[in-house]
Amino acid sequence: MNILKTTILMALLTGLMVAIGGAVAGESGAFIMLIISIGMNFFSYWFSDSMVLKAYDAQQVDENSAPQLYNLVANLAKNANLPMPRVYVINSDVPNAFATGRNPDHAAVAVTTGIMNALDYNEISGVLGHELAHVKHRDILISTIAASMAGVISMIAQMAQWAAIFGTNRSDDDDNGGGIIGTLFTIIIAPIAATLIQLAISRSREYDADKTGGEICGNPMYLASALEKIEYYAQHSAPLHDASPATAHMFIINPLENAKVALKGLFSTHPATSERIARLKEQAHVN
Repeated sequence: MNILKTTILMALLTGLMVAIGGAVAGESGAFIMLIISIGMNFFSYWFSDSMVLKAYDAQQVDENSAPQLYNLVANLAKNANLPMPRVYVINSDVPNAFATGRNPDHAAVAVTTGIMNALDYNEISGVLGHELAHVKHRDILISTIAASMAGVISMIAQMAQWAAIFGTNRSDDDDNGGGIIGTLFTIIIAPIAATLIQLAISRSREYDADKTGGEICGNPMYLASALEKIEYYAQHSAPLHDASPATAHMFIINPLENAKVALKGLFSTHPATSERIARLKEQAHVN
C-alpha cells in the first residue's frame, strides 16, 4: 500500500512541477520541469533523508558521544526487531522528534535537545518507540520524499515569484507562459504542496505508530505522558527553528502548532493530541 501511495505522491508532485514550468515558461518550461522532476524522484528516494536532517542541522551521535540516548534506541530497536538506526540530535529547546530514511536498513531517528531536557527516561522511550514504529511500518519513505519534493516545489515557487516581479511580460510568447498565470501559480503553490502532503499521508499512521510505539517501549502511558508534555510546549513556546509546512508532518507533534501561519488549518497533519492520549490510555487500560 505504501509503495502505491509513494508512486501516486511522486506522480502528483511531478505533475505539479510540470504545471509550474508551463505556467512560467510555456511548453519549453514544462519539458524542462519534467526532466528535473524525474531526476528529483530518483534523488529523493536515495537522499531525501539526508536532506531533511541537514535542513535541521541534525548532528549524528554514537555510543561515546550520547551513550544513554544511543543505548536506549538500541534496546528499543531490539524490542521492535529492527536494525539499529542512525541517531541524531537537533540543537533546539523545543521538544520534538522524527524518523526518516527509505527503509529499516537505512533509517534514522532524530530528537531535539529540548525533548531530552523536558522528558524523563520512560517518556523519551515512548517517543522513540513511536518513531521506530514508523520505521517498522515502512511509512517513513513517503514522509521523506514528500518533504524533499515539497521543499523543491516551494523553492521553485519563490524563484517564480521573483521572476514575476522583475521579469518581463511574456503574454505574447508562443508558448503562452509567464504573466498573470505564473504569478497565480506562485501565490497558490505552497498551499497546494501542503495539501498534497496532507492527502498523501494519512493521519491514521500516527494512531498506528502510537499503538505500536506503546508496545515497543513496554507501556503506552510512557508515550501518553510524553505527548501531553510536548503538546504543552508546542502551545506555549515558539515554533521549532527552521520548521516548515513541508516537513511538519514528520514530527511526533506538529512543530508549527503555535505558529501564526496563514491557512494554518491546511497544515493540520496530525490528529488531536487529546485523542491520541485517550487511545493510548485505552490501550493501557487506564481510566
